[in-house]
Amino acid sequence: MRVALLGPTYPHRGGIAHYTTLLAHAIAARQDADLVSFVSFRRLYPGFLFPGTTQFDASDEALRPPIDPAPILDSIQPFTWGAAGRRLRDASPDVLVVPWWHPFFGPSLGVAARAARLKGRRGPKRVFLCHNVEPHEPSPLDRSLAGYGLGAADAFLVHARAEAARLASRAKGRPVRVHPHPTYEVFSAKAPSREGARAAVGARGRTILFFGYVRPYKGLADLLDALRRARPDAWDTLLVVGEFYEPRERYAAALADPALRGKVTVVDRYVANEEVATYFAAADVVALPYRSATGSGIAQVAYGAGVPVVATRTGGLEDVVEDGVTGLLVPPGDPAALARALERYFDEEMGGRLREGVARTRARYGWDALVGALLDLAGESA
Repeated sequence: MRVALLGPTYPHRGGIAHYTTLLAHAIAARQDADLVSFVSFRRLYPGFLFPGTTQFDASDEALRPPIDPAPILDSIQPFTWGAAGRRLRDASPDVLVVPWWHPFFGPSLGVAARAARLKGRRGPKRVFLCHNVEPHEPSPLDRSLAGYGLGAADAFLVHARAEAARLASRAKGRPVRVHPHPTYEVFSAKAPSREGARAAVGARGRTILFFGYVRPYKGLADLLDALRRARPDAWDTLLVVGEFYEPRERYAAALADPALRGKVTVVDRYVANEEVATYFAAADVVALPYRSATGSGIAQVAYGAGVPVVATRTGGLEDVVEDGVTGLLVPPGDPAALARALERYFDEEMGGRLREGVARTRARYGWDALVGALLDLAGESA
């Protein structure tokens, strides 16, 4: 079976690019690289829409795809959209996999996916792999763009039951499958020792990690409030590691609170791939205090590192975190409940037991199983 992939990869950075790159590796391992084609982005976001410092990965150990992708698609240059589709069509794939994560890309992905199949002729089964069906607070324009983009799909795969529910009104009889988000063990393949990691990042005692870019829905404000409420002797270090996609000044008052002063380390930048393992090796637990969520790649980075999580019971996190087995779950937007969960985690010394739970359940989050689900789904859409 010939498989084509349309999505971002190196030299672009970030979770979606990493995911798509690892998916390409898994497809090539299962199908033979000669049967895999890959069309990627020349440009993702125009500069005025991107809040970070750069869209490109400067890691010394960058994740690269197993085959050379054709960097054709430009999100704001319409002439590239049809060109990307024609390149895919020329490869004659049986299946086209299209990662979907934001309506902004509805026009470019929608046109390219349609152009991959000649009108009135047989073409690839187009499976849209939806990370986020819609933004957390969609506008009418978002819904319109999503409608056009998702209209090019023959079938959908999502990582959370909540996302499948969001697709219900859009699917219109097309197959929808829920399959777990795979684990990012790749980042911890060369993990340092716990002692070395803690020395490197300045972690002392009971250490909590908040990782990934900072936006309001990620709930950092709730985590800081929770730690202010928690007993002072319940925790020792909070590591906030990730680029701020909102003004850092919004957190200045919370970080200056006497209950937190001297216990919080902020690393306000995009962390290179080779540094990721150090922060997770240093952590006792990863906090995912999301106010809303579709899923979380950070949870799967944590599981790949063998680290339990304390997360909110929202979106796809409920599907991934087994309360009392791989982590603890609390209601979203409830700092008091989050404070109690973190106190309990350390007071009851739950780390060892929950790490065993993470190790037992990690096998279900394999990349090969995801590829199998995608190929099966393409067959269902025939």
